[in-house]
Amino acid sequence: MTFTGTGRRATAPHATRREAKPGGGVPEGPRVLVVDDEAPLRRLLLRNLARGGMVLRGAASGEEALDWLQRERFDVAVIDIAMPGMGGMRLLERLQRDWPEIEVIMITGHGTVETAIEAMKRGVYDYVQKPLKMSELAVLIRNAAERRTLRAENVALREQRRRSEPPAEIVGRSAVMQALERLIDRYAPSRAPVLIQGESGTGKELVARALHARSDRADGPFVAINCGALQESLLENELFGHARGAYTGADGEQPGLFEVADGGTLFIDEVCEMGPEVQTRFLRVLELGELRRLGESRTRRVDVRVVAATNRDVEAEVRRGRFREDLYYRLAVLPIETPPLRERRDDIPLLVRHYLERHGRRGGAPRRLTAAAIELLQRHDWPGNVRELFNVLERALIVSNALEIGPEDLPPLDRGLGRRAGASTAGSASETRCSTLEEVEARHIRRVLEATGGNKTRAAKELGISLRSLYRKLEKYGIGR
Repeated sequence: MTFTGTGRRATAPHATRREAKPGGGVPEGPRVLVVDDEAPLRRLLLRNLARGGMVLRGAASGEEALDWLQRERFDVAVIDIAMPGMGGMRLLERLQRDWPEIEVIMITGHGTVETAIEAMKRGVYDYVQKPLKMSELAVLIRNAAERRTLRAENVALREQRRRSEPPAEIVGRSAVMQALERLIDRYAPSRAPVLIQGESGTGKELVARALHARSDRADGPFVAINCGALQESLLENELFGHARGAYTGADGEQPGLFEVADGGTLFIDEVCEMGPEVQTRFLRVLELGELRRLGESRTRRVDVRVVAATNRDVEAEVRRGRFREDLYYRLAVLPIETPPLRERRDDIPLLVRHYLERHGRRGGAPRRLTAAAIELLQRHDWPGNVRELFNVLERALIVSNALEIGPEDLPPLDRGLGRRAGASTAGSASETRCSTLEEVEARHIRRVLEATGGNKTRAAKELGISLRSLYRKLEKYGIGR
């Protein structure tokens, strides 16, 4: 059904409700405010939409709509762009300022399509063109109301989780950790991108969460993704989303993580694993705050604070042509370096106590390490950093039944990548000297490939890296040539 007529402006508000049946009742549908100065069209909208169980209110002007908004709660507002007095765009500004939870659908005529597109960039759910198709508008309203409900539920769940879970802690009192804390406090209020660089296991995601928690976005979502865990096509889909029919199997539309993180923080780990195409699209979001889903021409605006992390030397990646220089400079507005554990050995007793208080309780009392065990841990170089330390503690808790854990309860610390500098291996002449980290890594990759029979997919899984990372390392070390 379509309608193209015009009429005189109504002077009284119009309300329509589907009445509950005696003895049972009809569950209340979406609460919808229809704002249009053309009385015949407004009445037609109210009459037809009410058949779907919606609770509707009609307003002939922006000013009248504000009166309804101050008296009642609404899920969706359907607003004509071209109205005398307070027009649709001015009403949209008031809605987004004072009632941001309401989803908005704009009605546009032929001459106001560009204005409707501008409204889309400001975050409205969608727009419809005259002549209106009632069935399509009803579907849009229900979808918009569903999104509003999901958003409200997500906010409630995040608040419940925030209250029930203790905040993530950055543990350490060493000079380097105090400097890191000051840097986080200084960067947190900014909306500029942050690039966190540091070895694996140094707590880069923990720093990202601290930046989010201390910012004015703390009540917004914190969304994390690891680029090394996904192939490029999947990564692109995860970040930017897709439209229905964008590719085989895309039966419905899906928002990307940039949209999911709107109003909050998106943490992108292993950012150097991004391929060229994803890097290009990523740069556009950073520079313009807008994106397009896969298979979609429409531009969507997002307000996201990006925190990226990597354990690589990004400048070296730029020189090798693997990472865009302009993306690097855009990301590294606020750089942070997470210190390795060997540079803050004095923090090891604190880290041990922190871990055991959370995971090592027995009979209500935390288990503890002896002074000799702590001293042994402090002598180790910890190439796997805090992650390796916690792994050692977890194994010790499983092996030992005692409340007090001594050196004999700790697993060997001189195996594989965890051995201390200067430890001999198989006894060959090339391995009796102190090996560089690259030499150790190359030998370890060769051993894992041998153990997996040359299966690179399994080898990458065993090494804890992406398949793309493994191929780069094979090329770097000349393995398999």
